[in-house]
Amino acid sequence: MEFSLKLQYYCLVCVMVLLPALCYSKDYFVKSRATYYGSSDGLGTTSGACGFGEYGRNISSGNVAGVYRLYKNGVGCGACYQVRCTTNPQICTKKGVNVVVTDYGQGDNTDFILSHHAYEAMARPGTADRLFAYGVVGVEYQRVPCQYVGHKIQVKVHEYSRNPDYLAIIMLYLAGKSDILSVDIWQQGKWVEMRRSFGAVFDMPNPPLGAISLRFKVHDNAGIKWPKAVIPRNWKAGVAYDTDIQLQ
Repeated sequence: MEFSLKLQYYCLVCVMVLLPALCYSKDYFVKSRATYYGSSDGLGTTSGACGFGEYGRNISSGNVAGVYRLYKNGVGCGACYQVRCTTNPQICTKKGVNVVVTDYGQGDNTDFILSHHAYEAMARPGTADRLFAYGVVGVEYQRVPCQYVGHKIQVKVHEYSRNPDYLAIIMLYLAGKSDILSVDIWQQGKWVEMRRSFGAVFDMPNPPLGAISLRFKVHDNAGIKWPKAVIPRNWKAGVAYDTDIQLQ
């Protein structure tokens, strides 16, 4: 009887220890569909709905995407996903492609509208033409950490800004699996929430004079964080300012 109870105890311990490892070591992909859009150079577009501009064209070597359900009213901007096609194993690679969300787009029941460059990267060597011939392909995807070696988050003053009357900002090089939920600005002794203007752009009319103190409500796997940054008093439209914020 005592041996039986000990055996049951050890079995229970094994299940409690091993089950989480088994569950979390597996990649979980969501099935969907993807298509592509054309551009002169095969990269992204500078006019994407996230508001990234030139950054949205070149980031991740042009492996970018417009998304539909994953856009989340702009919160999904800057997120990274591994996308691999499933339509034809003779054409599709097992690895697929990692893309950065830079735009909003809805196709033929698709979750991803990939740049030409990203769509081609899903194909095995010498089979890209066959993949493009499908137009729309079945895919599976999962969110993955964004990785920007040598970069910390930058706060870019959007081109629409006018010092000192109007400030619009957007965050670049958002690493990890992090979402920026909101941005606050320090004004008259308290934190005041900025408006999400569109995509990943936050703005405020008549911002405080002098250096601008900001804090970001960031959600990642560990929960909510509030990193802070400062941009100089003589901020200029179109300039990206370095911060000490490093997300994982």
